[in-house]
Amino acid sequence: MLAISEFFQRPPMLKPALLCLATLNVAISGKVRAQPERPPAPVVVARVAQRNVTAAQGFVGTVMPSRHAIIGSAVDGRVVEFPVEEGDRVEPKQKLAQLLTETIKLELASAEAELQLRQQQLLELENGTRPEEIEQARSRMAAADARQRFQQARVERLETAAETRGAVTEDVLAEARAVLIERQELYLDMKAAHALAVAGPRPEVIYQGKAQVAFQQAVVEKLSDQIKKHTIISRFAGYVVKEHTEAGQWVNRGDPVAEVAALDEVDVVVQVVEQSVPFIRLGTDVRVEIPALPDRVFIGKVEAVVPQADERSRTFPVKIRVINEVTSSGPLVQAGMVARAALPVGKPQQALLVPKDAIVLGGPRPMVFTVADATKEGDLGKVQSVVIELGVAHGDWIQIFGAIEPDAFVVVQGNERLIPQSQVRLLNIIADLPTQ
Repeated sequence: MLAISEFFQRPPMLKPALLCLATLNVAISGKVRAQPERPPAPVVVARVAQRNVTAAQGFVGTVMPSRHAIIGSAVDGRVVEFPVEEGDRVEPKQKLAQLLTETIKLELASAEAELQLRQQQLLELENGTRPEEIEQARSRMAAADARQRFQQARVERLETAAETRGAVTEDVLAEARAVLIERQELYLDMKAAHALAVAGPRPEVIYQGKAQVAFQQAVVEKLSDQIKKHTIISRFAGYVVKEHTEAGQWVNRGDPVAEVAALDEVDVVVQVVEQSVPFIRLGTDVRVEIPALPDRVFIGKVEAVVPQADERSRTFPVKIRVINEVTSSGPLVQAGMVARAALPVGKPQQALLVPKDAIVLGGPRPMVFTVADATKEGDLGKVQSVVIELGVAHGDWIQIFGAIEPDAFVVVQGNERLIPQSQVRLLNIIADLPTQ
């Protein structure tokens, strides 16, 4: 700022501008001095653990879907609906394409009606004869019995009259006897009909009815299965990575319709030399880095060691299963990305480990923030950034190399906006890595 004597020595035309500038400087200085200091940032910390771990070796691999299927058509038909596009997410049993099914639906409706008819017929057989029908048969049998008794009595009267008085001719007597035989046979017929009504349908007839129902049920299921095959679905959750048809196109049995890749979990496939394969164990934690995602570190597990080497390179494929992160815009890790995996294939050694969340990425090199001058929850301390190198994974903890001491506090939560020498307050101290 100008001294008062220098101000009055300036030309008159510059004095108003200098006066305004001096006033502005005073105001700005006042505001700067009036700003309060930032309060200590609350952070969650963990102690650096020291454990025996197996030395790691880096391998370069490729991200592959955990499941991949070229879904084809099981029948011939014309595509009338193709509701998906490349990049769309599909769920299990979600429709990928619909083929024309109008004719089969008519056949199915006819078969279902026939099935209902067969079922009702079988039900009628299984329920047996109705009581009213049995009573009807009994009454007919009783009427036939009465008519035969009446005819029997008439024949006896005619025979008596013919023997005593000779008033009945032989023709009349023969006709009466024939009617009696007819009435007796009719009674026997009515008696048998009553017995059949009481007994109900034979087991063989019921069995035939069941067979007819089963046959017609198979026809319905066959037509339903044909309609189902005309609806092409995805068998697992994933993403459509390629289309092979479109609405209006004719497809033959076996023709591809779409390709679906499961990316909720991905496999990082690396080629391991034969000398290192014996050290790899299924289920081992593996640190995975993807150059396309420099600010992320993933922890996977050895899913499989393929026991078939490439004849030229003598390397074995090793699959490392990694849980992907799926956002509204799609999976974070995508198939075909280059990945680097740190497989533990060396000798055990003493190592320093920190939680995965303590590692700050995105800069030229990974780093962590350590906290000094604080020993318990609620204490104040200052943070310092330490550049590190990463080693093998141990669950959610990762081996580090750098200028850091065992049992030092590293910031696990709240390290996104920290700067060196800033003051923090220990909000919580998470549990140490379990001893194995």
